[in-house]
Amino acid sequence: MILRFLNVQGIAGLAASLALLGLLLLQKGETRHWRKQSAQLEQLYRDERAALAETVANYRAAAEVARAADRDAAERTRAAQDAINERISNEFQARLADVRAHASGLRRQDAAAPADPGRGGAAPMPGLPGSAARAAQAPGEDRLPAEDALIATEQAIQLDELIRWVRQQSAVDPNAGPRR
Repeated sequence: MILRFLNVQGIAGLAASLALLGLLLLQKGETRHWRKQSAQLEQLYRDERAALAETVANYRAAAEVARAADRDAAERTRAAQDAINERISNEFQARLADVRAHASGLRRQDAAAPADPGRGGAAPMPGLPGSAARAAQAPGEDRLPAEDALIATEQAIQLDELIRWVRQQSAVDPNAGPRR
């Protein structure tokens, strides 16, 4: 009975059916392969997205830690500089007060210099001028007047304290870690 169907048309139909069956099996294999490949690529994509999210989170956390460290360093630096400012200012004021007190004392001493009582019953002679009243002082021709000398001394102290302030401020290291 089967032999009846095996004519040219039957054999061609059978060959075509077998060819189509082969193509269908081949297509099924390809479909499985690409689905598996797609799943692997999708998983790889998810892993990469998760790694990127973790990297971004790590960078943000590191940036926040760096900002906090910068704030702490700025506060430490500001505190150190404020302490230097306060100390230098106090020392400057103290030195000025000492110089002014000393200058005031010298002015009082010069003003209170007694006139030369003279010898015996002779008439008293006027005292030395204020600029040369002290023994350690040379005649006043090469010296500044007392007020100008005080101003010059104050300016010298001011420059001296400014130099100390600049040196101490430049010694402050803003990148130094906290003291332990």
